[in-house]
Amino acid sequence: MTTDRAAEGRLAGKTALITGSDSGIGQATAIEFAREGADLVVHYLHDDQGASHTKAQVEAAGRRAIVVQADVSDEDQVARLFDEAVTEFGSLDILMNSAGVDASGTPVAELSTAVWDRAIRTNLYGYFFCARRFIQLRLADGAPGKIINVSSVHADNPNAGGSDYDCSKGAVRMLTRTLALELAAHHINVNSLAPGMVLTPFNQAAIDDPELLAEQVQSIPWKRAAQPAEIAKLAVFLASSDADYVTGASYVMDGGLMINLGQGA
Repeated sequence: MTTDRAAEGRLAGKTALITGSDSGIGQATAIEFAREGADLVVHYLHDDQGASHTKAQVEAAGRRAIVVQADVSDEDQVARLFDEAVTEFGSLDILMNSAGVDASGTPVAELSTAVWDRAIRTNLYGYFFCARRFIQLRLADGAPGKIINVSSVHADNPNAGGSDYDCSKGAVRMLTRTLALELAAHHINVNSLAPGMVLTPFNQAAIDDPELLAEQVQSIPWKRAAQPAEIAKLAVFLASSDADYVTGASYVMDGGLMINLGQGA
């Protein structure tokens, strides 16, 4: 049975596909979307238990969910992911591209083509494959839609050893802006989130080591990392009708990190 909160939420009657919703920002957003009334396609690559937990939380909020495994770097698997979503729900209203791989920590001179390809194919090609299929669905339906791409502060702020990740996220920002121009006439909004440090599996070492975490947050004016649910709440806004006039934007959520990097220069 649908809960009263779900029925009255900002995403009531909508269906969303969130890639990488087995953990981290994707999982937190799936839960927030459900609390706001959306049904969910929960996607994962390896963590079936995490995906099952997300599904259970969505259902606890009174919404429907299916779980689909796929490698978003593979065009054929993305096609299957969307086919299963459409078979279950008829169509999709919201796409959030969240699945990704972290920086390898390898200098360019030592970076293998395989490691480079893994980041670019997952973090960029995966977003492209999913966005293209989602757009095709919305155009066929003649209906508006919302695309949210998870980028990073590293779209602008490079890390030594992070060329694979940094370049992929910089490209995501430009993909977002290009799509926003292409799709404005169809009322399909395209925006990106650019988080700083978030307590997700990408930062598991800091989660497990309080001293390391305390050291890493020193350059953040807020003096802490974000919780995934904080990013998710902004995603809810971008997925809702409240953001109908917002497109092509990149929202930095970093506790002031990016405006603090020039201090002491």
